[in-house]
Amino acid sequence: MAWNQPGNGNNNDRDPWKNQGGRDQGPPDLDEAVRNLMRKLGFGGSGKKGNNNSGGSSGGGFSMKGIGIIAVLLVVVWFIAGFYTVKEAERGVVLRFGNFSTLVESGLHWRPIFIDTVETVDVSNVQQFQSEGFMLTQDENVVRVELDVQYRIINPRDYLYAVENADSSLAQATDSALRYVVGHTTMDEVLTVGRENVRADTLELLENIIAPYQLGIQVVDVNLLPARPPEAVKDAFDDAIAAQEDEQRFIREAEAYAREREPTARGQVRRILQEAQAYREEQILKAQGEVARFNELLPQYQAAPGVTRERLYLETLEEIYANTAKVMVDVEGSNNMMYLPLDKILENQRRSSTTQQTPAEQDASRSAGTATDSSSRNNSSNSSGRTSDRNGGRG
Repeated sequence: MAWNQPGNGNNNDRDPWKNQGGRDQGPPDLDEAVRNLMRKLGFGGSGKKGNNNSGGSSGGGFSMKGIGIIAVLLVVVWFIAGFYTVKEAERGVVLRFGNFSTLVESGLHWRPIFIDTVETVDVSNVQQFQSEGFMLTQDENVVRVELDVQYRIINPRDYLYAVENADSSLAQATDSALRYVVGHTTMDEVLTVGRENVRADTLELLENIIAPYQLGIQVVDVNLLPARPPEAVKDAFDDAIAAQEDEQRFIREAEAYAREREPTARGQVRRILQEAQAYREEQILKAQGEVARFNELLPQYQAAPGVTRERLYLETLEEIYANTAKVMVDVEGSNNMMYLPLDKILENQRRSSTTQQTPAEQDASRSAGTATDSSSRNNSSNSSGRTSDRNGGRG
């Protein structure tokens, strides 16, 4: 079909961009829409095509009113874009034309955009990282050591601009301090009893290393994780650690036993000392009594030596015989003296009677024997007392 073929007898062109009804429903003219918008804003001409009037502004020119509106819009957008928020845990570092200007606290702030820039830094939360690796100890052994470092930022300006990368600098300083401390410590101390000393020395050395660099970082704490020997000798070191643990356990048990026995021993020492002191006092008093008795007998001996000597001899024999169960019988007309072992006789009689008695009767016999022994001891003491009284009377 031709483009200009007449149709329907109305001499209408069959144009593909128009409907058959004669109504134009094609796409809108974008150029015309833009020109209409520019005319409304005051940037166009009189609004009619082909208008060659020279009055007012030209068809493609800009009016002062349009320029003012655009300027106002740009200022409003610039002002609104300058608002920013700093979070509660952060601090803002303001740079003006690339140079440090000030620090801002948390909250809503405004900055002149394209003039000031703001970088936020978290200063409240504690951050951490781990330093680990195989290290050589003082006794030339290799161990794998892991150190957990906790830190926080206290000066955002120094943290951002004092060094190129504060976090990397802190990690390198930590690795250097840890290797130095481990290199001056034996392997047994790193693995067992010296772990706390390694942790404390590493923290102190790390603080001294980072102080001159002004990283704006405060090291909160370091935690030495369990160190491990190389896998090839792990079993041997496990045995060594178990032996050290047994050693510590035995030491604690010995200390506990010493704490338990020491008060008893001290009590026995005090008791022995008191008994010795009492025995000393007793012997002193007894000696003083003997001295006093002999001092009293001395004038009597000087007055009658024979009578006094005989009396002392008889009193001594009486005292000896009063404290023994043996009986000596002197037979007249004979040089022999009979000896009666009454203690053995009584013991044999008691043993034979005990074997023939029932258990209840044996208990009663023991009680009676105890009473008899007590009475015999009392009689002996009484006879000794009477002898002493006679001695005193004779004196």
